[in-house]
Amino acid sequence: MELSQYFKSIIDQERSAVVICNLEHEIIYMNPAAVARYAKHGSLVGASLLDCHSVSSNEKIKRSVEWFAEEVSHNIVYTFRNEKEKKDVYMVALRDEDGKLIGYYEKHECRADETMKMYDFS
Repeated sequence: MELSQYFKSIIDQERSAVVICNLEHEIIYMNPAAVARYAKHGSLVGASLLDCHSVSSNEKIKRSVEWFAEEVSHNIVYTFRNEKEKKDVYMVALRDEDGKLIGYYEKHECRADETMKMYDFS
């Protein structure tokens, strides 16, 4: 089995939204949680992420990508806190095997207490 199938499964099982973009800011993949979160906007795969944000946010997105490109160690930017949902949002660099920047993704992390029961197999 190809390793990329494992990586796709990891992203697809993530309970928080993950939106993957190329360097042209085109949305190339959304995991099921992202599809559900942004369903009111219709299918966004193939759309520009910049069309989904304000001018101010677009400037921050572009600056983040520029920063990622400056240094191979520049890989994550904290972008937003949604206090209502107890969620932090990040932009994360995507790199090829040689460390070259190939894209980025938006990652949501919930900081609320877990509601799932431990080892609940029911």
